This record gives sequence, C-alpha cells and structure tokens, in this order.
Amino acid sequence: MRPEPLGSTIRGILFDKDGTLVDFDRTWGPAAYSVMSDLSGGDRARLEALMRVSHYDEAGRRFAPTSPLIAGSSAGYGPIWAEVLDRPAGPALYAEMDALFRAAGLAALTQIGAPADLAARLVAGGYALGIATNDAEASARAQCEALGLTPHCAFVAGYDSGHGSKPEPGMVTAFADHLAVPAHRIAMVGDSPYDLVAARAAGAMAIAVLSGPLGAAARDEMAPLADHVLSSAADLPALLGL
Repeated sequence: MRPEPLGSTIRGILFDKDGTLVDFDRTWGPAAYSVMSDLSGGDRARLEALMRVSHYDEAGRRFAPTSPLIAGSSAGYGPIWAEVLDRPAGPALYAEMDALFRAAGLAALTQIGAPADLAARLVAGGYALGIATNDAEASARAQCEALGLTPHCAFVAGYDSGHGSKPEPGMVTAFADHLAVPAHRIAMVGDSPYDLVAARAAGAMAIAVLSGPLGAAARDEMAPLADHVLSSAADLPALLGL
C-alpha cells in the first residue's frame, strides 16, 4: 500500500516569522540599535551595556548567535535590559520595548523571498496559514500587513497572545484548535530549534528552514529535531507537491 502523499496529510501551515519570512539580521539588527539608543537616552555607557548583554555587534549592526533576542521575547530578555536601564522589570517596560520595536521593525522590514506570493500559492493549494512568533502580536500583525500576508493568514499569535511562547506548544495547539483539526495535520515551519520543539511537543510536523541568522550552519542542530529540512520556505510547494 502506497503511503499517503505528504501534501494530503497537512491541513494547516504555521510559520515562524523572523528568520523564516522576515530577514532577521536586516530587520532586527538596525531595529534593535534604534530601540537600544532610544532607551539609553543618549547615555553611551548604558547603550554599550545594553549591547553587551544583548550580544550585539555595533559595527555589524547584528546579533551574535548567542543573543537572547534571537528567539526570545521582550518578557524573556526584558529583565536583563531593566537591570541595565535601572528600571523596574515588568509589563510597563516590556510594552514600551514592544512599541519601540514595532515601529523600528517596520522601518527596517526586509522580507525573505516573496512571502505574499508563497502564501497565495499555498492558500490556492488548499492550505490554511498562520503565524506563530515570539515577537509581540501587534508587531506581527503590522508586519504581516506590510508584507501583504494579512489576506492569507487565518491566525496570528505572538508571545503575548495568551498561548505561551515557543518552545512551548501552545501556539501550535491553538492553531490546530482554530482550524478544528488534530495537531498532526499541522506543519510548523521555522528557523529555530524553538519552532521545531514546539511542533514536536504539540504532535505537529516540524519543518526546518535554513534561512535564519546561522544559515546552512544551523543544519546540524536542526536536522535531528525536524521531519524535513529546507533551504527556505520557498521550497514548501515542491515538498507538498504543488
């Protein structure tokens, strides 16, 4: 008996955003420098301290692979920034950070490939699409709108949407519930181990893409966690037989 084609087993495709649809370094490198500069208020020593705890290279305007900002949310690295800024850690500071990042991220937004065209092709092929990101939901929705993804996405979740953050499985489970399908009919596509661990924990298919900050060098870390490894999300239609 022949196995069921991959494309027919999947009903929904849940995308990570940064490193998968959005170029992480070109978008968040400049954006983070802008946000850190704003929060430092002209205090060079504070700016340098923020860059240091963020593992940020000022000359290259990019993060080191060890940076807590690459896959984390403002609630995750916010306490570290709060200590540097000598401000109370908590929702007020994180909301301010998220608002600054939302504006700066939109200003520097750089897409990977042609995400709107890819989304339109997948929807035409019968798949429901969603976004699951450790960015704030408002920022994710603003970027989806700017990228032309809003008409194609049935679901958008950020770290503050009430489903938890990746690598917890809540966003994946919530997307499956939204579509009223079992999680094994969902494919999670992302460039971080967080995405793949979240997928596996929910019982969904895990598809790794090598379009994140580490590029092809991420393969060795990602492959053991993934059902499939692709160079980029643009390879999805071929994988699904479209």
